[in-house]
Amino acid sequence: MTDHRGRLPEDIRKVIDDPERLKVLMELDVLDSGPDADFDRLSRTAAHIFNTEIALVTLLDTKRQWFRSCFGVGNLTEASTEQSFCAHALGLPIGLEALVVLDATQDDRFKDSPLVTGWPGIRFYAGAPVVIAGKKVGSLCVISAKPRDALEPNLVEQLVDLAGLASTLFALKDEARVRARTEADLVREEWRHALTLEAGKVGSWVWNIELGEVVCNDMFRRMYELPEIGTVQIDHVLGAIHNTDRVAVQAALNASMTEGVDFNVEARVATSGRWLAMRGRVYQRDATGKPLVMMGASIDVSESKFTAEHTRLLLRELNHRVKNTLAMIQSVARQTIRQNPDPKDFIAAFSGRLRTISDAHVLLADRDWSGVQLYEVIASQLGPDFLTKPDRAAVHGSDVMLPADHALGLGLILHELTTNAHRYGAWSGEKGSVSIDWELKSEPVPGLSLTWREVDGPAVATPEEYGLGVRLIERSLAKVLDSEVDLNFDVNGVVAKIWMPLPSEHA
Repeated sequence: MTDHRGRLPEDIRKVIDDPERLKVLMELDVLDSGPDADFDRLSRTAAHIFNTEIALVTLLDTKRQWFRSCFGVGNLTEASTEQSFCAHALGLPIGLEALVVLDATQDDRFKDSPLVTGWPGIRFYAGAPVVIAGKKVGSLCVISAKPRDALEPNLVEQLVDLAGLASTLFALKDEARVRARTEADLVREEWRHALTLEAGKVGSWVWNIELGEVVCNDMFRRMYELPEIGTVQIDHVLGAIHNTDRVAVQAALNASMTEGVDFNVEARVATSGRWLAMRGRVYQRDATGKPLVMMGASIDVSESKFTAEHTRLLLRELNHRVKNTLAMIQSVARQTIRQNPDPKDFIAAFSGRLRTISDAHVLLADRDWSGVQLYEVIASQLGPDFLTKPDRAAVHGSDVMLPADHALGLGLILHELTTNAHRYGAWSGEKGSVSIDWELKSEPVPGLSLTWREVDGPAVATPEEYGLGVRLIERSLAKVLDSEVDLNFDVNGVVAKIWMPLPSEHA
């Protein structure tokens, strides 16, 4: 029972102070926010149904009870949690959906409360919890200064239904707030990460066709000599192009939007005279086929116009790689967003895969696309000190040069295996570890045989339905002919066996 000092009983206080409950409450991010007409209508409706002078929609933290909506209490917006009737409603045992107090002066829990002995002179109280993400964060309650002899069961049911409606309203408004806050970031940040090939001197861009806005990286701004900060409009980009080439660029953009072909054109920057190769495609259209979003990359190809054949060959390889990368990003994006439609989930699942692609391109660009060392591919996932300071990972094998497609495919596989190990596999616990072993074989053809093995982690079961991660593991080496990937969900830990044939000059 509450003592004369107004302290909550220990069992109620334990519910109020539950860290998980408080975390859900804080994530709603509505404490001390302004009035909300929807909740006000809800409290007025409750007061009308129950014929009470007061109705509240409340949220409770450790020290105060804040009124999301209040009817009949003037400008009052909060009260002490220690004196709160609603705290007891949150502490109801399983099986009880509402707290009903017919006459507070006859209830030992509340008769000495200042809310009973003073204003507002509570006699009748009925409250039901507001539940978000399985946690009781507040209540919907009705209050009267007149005691009652009984409360009809159907009114209790209506009170619970109204509290459920408040719970749904909180959840929907929170979802709308999160979506509004993250939608712009999803385009401006994640697509920029997807095409961040700064080390390869690639300017990445995403064009919101309806708004006319272009989200781009710093390299793109430097290429077109645009301001370092501020919103970039498509007219700014077109205005930076040499007059002689602007018609061809506009025609290529129109063809991509109307005919569905890739945007592919070369043009000069008006002020510097440098040549840029522009590549892109329409990524999103509405139900009628109207283009909504186009993404792409620009490459400075000035040197190719004036240097030897070697530079021109390298440029063709870069153009080919950028085009393939756009196709790969588009494929991964569609599959990822199909399985992760929520923006938060999409960001988490997509950004790591794109960074893996970007890291591989940086390494390949630094070496003129001639190949990447296996150690570098592993270091991109395990960290640069994986040999000298391994973190529950044992790596055994001699370094070997991998061709471009091998390095990119293996990098994606290791990223998915590493992500899975951290979330569900060996690295999700405290004792699990991973071993990566490989050897070069000469028979029947020269190649690399690599094994990823997890041990001492949680028990593993074969998933009923394979997700995108598993498919990426199995298919990332599709461009490497005669390669094989055998993924086994052994009960003792995931085992992946990878075979890649190597050209004689790489073996």
